[in-house]
Amino acid sequence: MGQAATSAARVGAFVCVCGVLTLLTSGCGISSITSGLGSSVFGSSSSQSSPSPGVSEEQLLSAAKTDVGSVGTPVGEVAHGCPRLSISPHGGHLTIYEDGRAGDGLAIMHRGEITKTARECQIEPGRVTVRYGFSGRVLLGPRGHAGNVKLPINVTVTDAKRAKVTSDVVSVDAAVAVDNPIGYFSTVRTVTFEIPEGTRPGEFEVFVGFDQGAQGAG
Repeated sequence: MGQAATSAARVGAFVCVCGVLTLLTSGCGISSITSGLGSSVFGSSSSQSSPSPGVSEEQLLSAAKTDVGSVGTPVGEVAHGCPRLSISPHGGHLTIYEDGRAGDGLAIMHRGEITKTARECQIEPGRVTVRYGFSGRVLLGPRGHAGNVKLPINVTVTDAKRAKVTSDVVSVDAAVAVDNPIGYFSTVRTVTFEIPEGTRPGEFEVFVGFDQGAQGAG
């Protein structure tokens, strides 16, 4: 009975957290993962040989923690001429369940959401370097455990024809606890790729998103 009561309390807490986030970001799902998509905190582009430290983990983390704007509210100015930064289809959130219980709301361990993105670029003859970052939150589910939650992220760069140019796999982590069930994460990375003659940097796109093939995902 004690374990059942604890599980019920955790379900209530998870639903309550989602309810609060609904008021703040219009949904506890895909609809809340929109602020800053394709926008940039600093919105800069340059012909310098190395990227400036404009996009920072601290700025993105702060933006994620204070995410109370309307759905679709941009983080900052758009970096015109740079490759776009987008959330991959269905990659803006990831729900992890207990083994064998995917889709069962009572079996959710934790849920990750990407809520903010930013990017800037350095354009040189024949190539471009994109400094990109993203941030978000992790929600502790009714069957989750306190501690550090690590979630996988796929990064893919595509050209104007949506052909893959390069890809990478990274991970984000956030600390969650029963009395503090929302943790936050942020990361900033760079990617450099060639720009064929006759193409423009703005025709390329950087996609980031949770790996939907992660163990326990559903």
